[in-house]
Amino acid sequence: MAGVAGHVALVTGASQGIGRAVALALAEGGCAIALAARNETKLADVVQEIVAKGGQAAAFRMDVGTEDEIKAAVKAAQERFGKVDILVNNAGITKDTLLLRMKRADWDSVLQTNLTGAFFCTQAVISGMLKQRWGRVINITSVFGQTGQVGQANYAAAKAGLIGFTMAMAREVASRSITVNAVAPGYIATAMTEGLAEELKAKVNEMIPLGRAGTDMEVANSVRFLASEEASYITGHVLKVNGGMLMG
Repeated sequence: MAGVAGHVALVTGASQGIGRAVALALAEGGCAIALAARNETKLADVVQEIVAKGGQAAAFRMDVGTEDEIKAAVKAAQERFGKVDILVNNAGITKDTLLLRMKRADWDSVLQTNLTGAFFCTQAVISGMLKQRWGRVINITSVFGQTGQVGQANYAAAKAGLIGFTMAMAREVASRSITVNAVAPGYIATAMTEGLAEELKAKVNEMIPLGRAGTDMEVANSVRFLASEEASYITGHVLKVNGGMLMG
């Protein structure tokens, strides 16, 4: 199986959580990894983790809410590895509150980071993919981009927009053997969700047919599949990784 070996992947938000897991999974599959995030200390730790296992990785500071930083980081990654032919748009933030209390700044920052950031990152790498007639773009969206969620109008709007962006891009670049897909995680056990009250965790698990939270590596393995040669006939697809929380 060809998998992802020999390719170069740029993963945003790679310093922790799902982004870190995606970077590790792709590295284990034989990818060289360009890790991008704001926290350089945590990025360095992930680089060391990959290198210690015999992989190739380098860190690039990037705030996906800033166009200039995206352009600079992508250029540096391309110079370091010679190309970027897999992009995982994972970086994202939340600023939750009810719509009536939501400040314009909270709306703008979530849309800028979670949606516009993916646009700029994709725009920065797509010309190289078009020239080599091969590429993979995988956008990390959310079950809440499909169902909505109280207190997350900004986040749900951004993640729903990312799904539309995925499908539009898939149509634009399909003729050059570039696929564009999305992964929509449900309730995933991360450092952030670990702090929730046990009562709330139990209530959420009752809503999931499989009866448990997912893991970051379960999301990462889904990303690695969509990035692989074996997924070459899948594009414009939203892969639900949610334990059955949303079906259909």
